[in-house]
Amino acid sequence: MALTILLIMVFMMLTGFPMMVPMLTATFVAFFVYFPSLKTDIMVQQMISGISPVALITVPMFILAADIVTRGRTANRLLDLAMTFFGHIRGGLAVTAAVACTLFGAISGSTQATVVAIGGPLRPRMLKAGYDDKFTTALIINASDIAFLIPPSIGMIVFGIVGKVSIAELFLAGIGPGLLILVLFTMFSVWYAWRKNIPLLPRASWGERLLAVRKAALATFFPVLIVGGLYGGFFSPTEVAAIAVLYAFVLEVFIYRAVKLSDIPSIAYSTGLITGIVFVLVGTGAAFSWIISFAQIPQQLIGALGLAEAGPYTILFAISIAFFIGCMFVDPIVVTLIMTPIFMPLVQSAGIDPVLVGTIVTMQMAIGSCTPPFGCDIFTACAIFRKPYLEVIRGTPPFIAILLFASLLLIFIPEIALTLPTLAYR
Repeated sequence: MALTILLIMVFMMLTGFPMMVPMLTATFVAFFVYFPSLKTDIMVQQMISGISPVALITVPMFILAADIVTRGRTANRLLDLAMTFFGHIRGGLAVTAAVACTLFGAISGSTQATVVAIGGPLRPRMLKAGYDDKFTTALIINASDIAFLIPPSIGMIVFGIVGKVSIAELFLAGIGPGLLILVLFTMFSVWYAWRKNIPLLPRASWGERLLAVRKAALATFFPVLIVGGLYGGFFSPTEVAAIAVLYAFVLEVFIYRAVKLSDIPSIAYSTGLITGIVFVLVGTGAAFSWIISFAQIPQQLIGALGLAEAGPYTILFAISIAFFIGCMFVDPIVVTLIMTPIFMPLVQSAGIDPVLVGTIVTMQMAIGSCTPPFGCDIFTACAIFRKPYLEVIRGTPPFIAILLFASLLLIFIPEIALTLPTLAYR
């Protein structure tokens, strides 16, 4: 049965079908061929139950908030803020890119939105300052993936629902690894600028810094609102998502006045399209997860791989490798929907903290988004920067190596992820 599912999915993906079609086709073929005595209603019920969790309400709201701020002035104000404080140091523009991507990721939760909002205005400045095109593009692509880890993270929401893990704890767990990647990228950027002898930029005055802080103060309140609300126990993830939409609306429409009321229908339409895709994937993934669990495929795979008696480190390495390879070829959300039900029973039996597993999985989703051959951020960069595929990926290997190193640190030093959730909820 497992071979049948695999062959159907591979064949349909190679022939160009969107991922939801191969997954759903394989699910129903397995259902009708191997379990003909079961009622069809079961599959429909599984799909409906997959999109029924209340926590999924956060997905369209965070997407809507990201769409609003992407259309507005938030990104430019965050860029100016980072520039005034870091622009004068060695590699200042590169450090500014990493910091701005982190800040904007904490607002949008979207890697692709971060590539567009930060990469668009900053890339020309970096090229003019003497940075190589391949380094500049790779830095923006990879730094944007910090948005996968810094809350709000749609990847963590999906994992939390599929793996039945607290989304609030996952959000807090992503902060440490996100900041770790920021530090590593900053160190690499400074080294690169020193090696290439990139000229230093003028130091901003304290007056300019205070002005930038004042202009960006309301924008930087986004992560304070999200993280502070969750950490302080004032809001649930769903409530935080609703407040984020309201705050983005008020900020961009009435305070910055960068978004008009007439723009809201088109923004909502864009959000609806993305949300529809996500929910179809989640519903399809729920049916797929049920059929492979009912057929005990996860247990068979774990036994065949010899993981049933493996230790925690071996299991975490296996999860990291499986998700890393999967996310190189398939959309990270799809990989999460397929693989999480396979590994979670093993995680539970081994006594591994599921919040740590969720953070490691999200890390691999972030790496997969910028890794050839099919990382989604690569194609976003191709479209935004109007560069061919091969030129976009030339500078990515050092950054991917840094991300993999961060993954190793996360496995061996789990406190990087677990400190904040432990302080807040345990």
